[in-house]
Amino acid sequence: MVFIRREGILLETTGLEFENQAVLNPTIYQEGNILHMFYRAVKQGNYSSIGYVKLEGPLNIIERKEEPIIFPEHDYEIHGIEDPRIVLLDGIYYLFYTAYDGKNARVAFATSKDLKNWEKQGLITPSMKYEDAKDFFKQSQLKHKYYRFVSYIKDITAQDVLLWEKDSFLFPVKYNDNFIFIHRILPDIQVMYFKDFNQLKDLTYWEEYLKKLDQNVLMEPAYGYESYIGAGAPLINTSLGWLLIYHAVEDTNASQIYHASAALFEKDPPFRVIGRLKKPLFSPKEDYEKIGDVWNVVFPTGTAIFKNRLYIYYGAADKRIAVVSCNLKALLKELIKTQSNFDVDIGFLAGEIFKKAFSKEINLEQLKEEYKDRRDLLLMAIGWLAREEKIIFRQENGKLKIWTGDIK
Repeated sequence: MVFIRREGILLETTGLEFENQAVLNPTIYQEGNILHMFYRAVKQGNYSSIGYVKLEGPLNIIERKEEPIIFPEHDYEIHGIEDPRIVLLDGIYYLFYTAYDGKNARVAFATSKDLKNWEKQGLITPSMKYEDAKDFFKQSQLKHKYYRFVSYIKDITAQDVLLWEKDSFLFPVKYNDNFIFIHRILPDIQVMYFKDFNQLKDLTYWEEYLKKLDQNVLMEPAYGYESYIGAGAPLINTSLGWLLIYHAVEDTNASQIYHASAALFEKDPPFRVIGRLKKPLFSPKEDYEKIGDVWNVVFPTGTAIFKNRLYIYYGAADKRIAVVSCNLKALLKELIKTQSNFDVDIGFLAGEIFKKAFSKEINLEQLKEEYKDRRDLLLMAIGWLAREEKIIFRQENGKLKIWTGDIK
């Protein structure tokens, strides 16, 4: 179990026009003991912009802007600049947001070199009708739930609604000179690799990507509390892998419930899941999480780390910003433990190696080639066999050979 400490409400609405309805869904950039918080500020009528708060330590507000720092200017964002996510990469701050025009939700971003002056870079997700997207989905091996969401989105908005995109940000590092983009087309979380942002502004690029969308699913709903999921706070680089705090939406007869959860990914592509909570990390519990503009919502979007304590900043009931915290090491330990197949896989692989080495020596390099898709598991299985003194090693001509020591 991971103990969650509720730190309480951090930010509420003010009488200022740009945030007199709600404040929610903040993103965090941590600079030592200073936190830069960019949050969704909503004025009456559900028009959103981005506000700014500076904190010293995890909870002490020392500055709060009285005007939005990023606000709607273009038709595609005229109803709202929503749910920011910030990442620093190669000296540039990338702030991604949902651009909402009153009907369509797409992803746009702005960049800065100083966290003060922001330059909008425009839309990067496709302006494609759901009906057209559905045709591309058919060329991919996607589950039927994708098509149910096509109908759902069209029903709640309009028949000509464009493909909804939300919950997007970059990995904070490049791989093979590629940007890695996390995004969400309901009901899963997807990943995309690209060299240049201009590629994302080319509709044909997206068409080819959507034809193979099944090959680019990073994570899909797995447990009962996950009807659909979305990436929350930008990824955290830990010693064990990339930590993702995400949200999961549970459909119930009474209403939807938004939970917060956590997953751990491999360090390198294809970023497979190596740990994932089977139950929510935390769920709506307090009145301020249950009652608001949307009831029963905890929506995690920002994180910070102080003295091995992970602070999670979230929208509470779509009305205010609140904070919880937990021990980071305890969370990582729990994530590794919850990957139930992990130890089983190691055990099965150890058994296979033991059988191969029972009556004759086997070459480690041959094993690496045979199990190249499970190399990490292979080394752990060999390590377990060696620790239990079930195999012996010797070197011959610079090659490591493995044997059980038994002779038929």
